[in-house]
Amino acid sequence: MGVLSAGHLFTDLNQGAVAALLPFLISERGLSLAAAGALVFAATVSSSLIQPLFGIFSDRSPIPALMPLGVLLAGVGMALVGVAPSYPLIFASVVLSGVGVAAFHPEAARFANYVSGSRRARGMSFFSVGGNAGFALGPIVATPLVLVFGLRGALFLALPAALMAGVMLFETPRMLRLAPEASEGGARKEEAGQESWAPFAVMVAVVAVRSFVYFGLVAFVASYYERVLGASAALGNVALTVMLASGAVGTLLMGPLADRFGRKAVLAGSMLVLPPLVLAFTFAGPYAGMAFLALVGAMTVGTFGVTVVMGQEYLPGRIGLAAGITMGLSIGLGGIGAPLLGLLADAGGLRTTMLAIAALPVLGFILALTLPARSGPPGGA
Repeated sequence: MGVLSAGHLFTDLNQGAVAALLPFLISERGLSLAAAGALVFAATVSSSLIQPLFGIFSDRSPIPALMPLGVLLAGVGMALVGVAPSYPLIFASVVLSGVGVAAFHPEAARFANYVSGSRRARGMSFFSVGGNAGFALGPIVATPLVLVFGLRGALFLALPAALMAGVMLFETPRMLRLAPEASEGGARKEEAGQESWAPFAVMVAVVAVRSFVYFGLVAFVASYYERVLGASAALGNVALTVMLASGAVGTLLMGPLADRFGRKAVLAGSMLVLPPLVLAFTFAGPYAGMAFLALVGAMTVGTFGVTVVMGQEYLPGRIGLAAGITMGLSIGLGGIGAPLLGLLADAGGLRTTMLAIAALPVLGFILALTLPARSGPPGGA
């Protein structure tokens, strides 16, 4: 699990770097807020819409090579953002990085499910915290590189990706030994008859709402600090890092809580507290706002692992597909909100955008209340 979590960290570090690079791309390349939001859209959609396809392939036959390949593409794509001479090439580089992310997640999540045992939420949270930590480290790693070397400093992001890809390639034989024996295929097929597609669809909608909130904040927190609060872009990236790092802490807490009190209770509760927390951030100063952002991060990012487990329990015979949809497609649907919120920000200002973000979790809470108390298949655990 340690290697899987580390691979998750080095993959998602590049997604976190997107948000850190946005203020510099806006100032040095003259991008509008809508164009910046479109880059977040490109990163989330390219890393998400094809994840279910990788999940389907993963369910049919283990493809551990997708993990090192995914890590490598994620890093190389983001490195190219720093030297791409035009907006279309910047966009294409972000998409390349996103494809690497898409290749990594379903296969890695499938192996994480195998090694988690009965405490699936706890195990998946440990896997997820690697990604959360990577997303949080993205601004920490990318910002100094760009401040010192300019946008070309993003080239250094390819180095950790290449190193981690080598480690995961070395671990491929051990990953293969973790896969269930072929004789277990029949059990998987029997579980396919117990799939709960209706609750799964509702849960996916909740994840999409959560992602709408999450990526909206990721896209515009740094710019909000600079344009509304009068702080520097660097301080804005510090605030973003606080939010993302708190999400990693929240992930470690939410998994055990979900195992003890239930997945539905934890998911619905997180949606309930988000509106007042986002509102509090909107009307706070730069430093007090960081405290509220920390709580927002814990509530949004913290349930990522929980919802992956819920998806795999709703579709026990298709755990790769479930992970691909839960970690990919539904997040991509939420990522559509970034350019829409960018248009709202261009038209009505960033504070108006934050107020809109604060209202969205109400829908997520209502949807979460309709989920069954247990996320296993009928008659299952």
